[in-house]
Amino acid sequence: MSWFLGCLARSSRSVRRFRADDSGNIAIMLGLTLVVLMLAIGAAVDIGRWLHARDQTLAAIDAAVLAGGRALQTTNGDKNAAIAAATKFYDENVRSRFPVTDDSVKFAVAGNGMGLNATGNAYIKTPFLQFASISKLPLISTAQTKFDGMGSQIGMKGGGDTEISVMLDITGSMAGQKLKDLKSAAKLLIDTVTTTNGGGKYTTKIALVPFSEDIHLPTTSALSAARGTSWPSTRSITSGSGRNAVTTTYYLTDCVVERMSTTTRYTDDAPGTNKYVTAHYTTSTTGSGNNKKGSCTVPASSAIQPLTSDTSLLKNKIDGLSAVGGTAGHLGTAWAWYALSPNWNSLWSADNRAQAYPTLDSSGKPVLVDGKQPVKKVAILMTDGDYNTQYDSNGISVDYTTYPTSSTKCPNATNGCSVPQALALCTAMKKKGIDVYTVGFDVGKNSLAAQTLSSCATDATKYYNADDGEELKNAFGDIAVKLTTVYLSK
Repeated sequence: MSWFLGCLARSSRSVRRFRADDSGNIAIMLGLTLVVLMLAIGAAVDIGRWLHARDQTLAAIDAAVLAGGRALQTTNGDKNAAIAAATKFYDENVRSRFPVTDDSVKFAVAGNGMGLNATGNAYIKTPFLQFASISKLPLISTAQTKFDGMGSQIGMKGGGDTEISVMLDITGSMAGQKLKDLKSAAKLLIDTVTTTNGGGKYTTKIALVPFSEDIHLPTTSALSAARGTSWPSTRSITSGSGRNAVTTTYYLTDCVVERMSTTTRYTDDAPGTNKYVTAHYTTSTTGSGNNKKGSCTVPASSAIQPLTSDTSLLKNKIDGLSAVGGTAGHLGTAWAWYALSPNWNSLWSADNRAQAYPTLDSSGKPVLVDGKQPVKKVAILMTDGDYNTQYDSNGISVDYTTYPTSSTKCPNATNGCSVPQALALCTAMKKKGIDVYTVGFDVGKNSLAAQTLSSCATDATKYYNADDGEELKNAFGDIAVKLTTVYLSK
């Protein structure tokens, strides 16, 4: 009996030891844990590669559509050049990306012609996640295999409305190829900057101010508002004395010249009594008998175009320009300012009127209005030569031949020579917060015209000296680029 009880006790201890021995379970559990851990590490590697490739791809697309949008500006809207630029930027920026498959990203010019859109996708293979039946991951979206609407748009800098006044030299020296070059450059500017952005919240308007010896206003009502109505139809001016006296008759034209009032001649004060601009008188006439009157130098087809966003209207106006006359640059400068001035809105219809000036802080920078940028006002002044025409109090051009030798040799001009008048107008204009760009066309590097334009510009970066038509186009294009920005739209 004692033997049996001893055997039973030994058997019980063996069972307990067997039940307590879990070394096999540990090995199995360790093996399973290692498998799960390796899969997790592999998945993390796959996800890390996907994130890196995805970030590179999206950044490459952003860079590409911005480059394509900018190419649209600098190539006068050449769609093929824009797409080529976008494709090149994309390819360069994904060169160091992890290998991908099925990259179908492509670029196309947006329907409005003012930017690029990107469509397509790319995938990265997943060596580890394929054990979970995930062989590849999309780099653009995990929910769709195609994306739409990611792209660029061209809009004005600052996020607000913009008003641009462009002074265009149409004097006799611009005849022929130079005028053709000017028309191409001006239309490039229009194509680039006349746009609506911010979902239709912001607008850009342009005014055109052609000038030579006088300024032609677009309507009789604008003419009356600018110069008043108390001008005689003729002026008889006698020069010399005694037997050498000569009387010349000058006839009133439908054009205007400079202001003569010492208090308002270099301001943008609204026209009115003692503040009107001077009527232009000339010996050149049109008509006969009671209908005889003075002939403007600037033809009606080259009258001022006040602010508008109608690109067709602006381009048609440019196409109709013709070259004639001398260079009264101060007149073009003054009217480039008046077109941007709310004080002169009485001359224009409601759609062509300028907005109020922005309020400036102590440093001359515009103050935000309700957290938003106020209207930006820009004047672009272009000429191909020295300013050489100025006027006396009768509205008759004087001192033409003595002017080119010096900016101070205009003794018969009421306000002096054209150059100092233009400089005074530029200084006053800039104090109003107007950004002034200037463009010399074939004026040389050290000419009086170059010095005048350089001084008129807001700063050195806004003065251009173009030697030929291609450089003129580049100058206007660069101004357009500076005024606009290419932004992402998604």
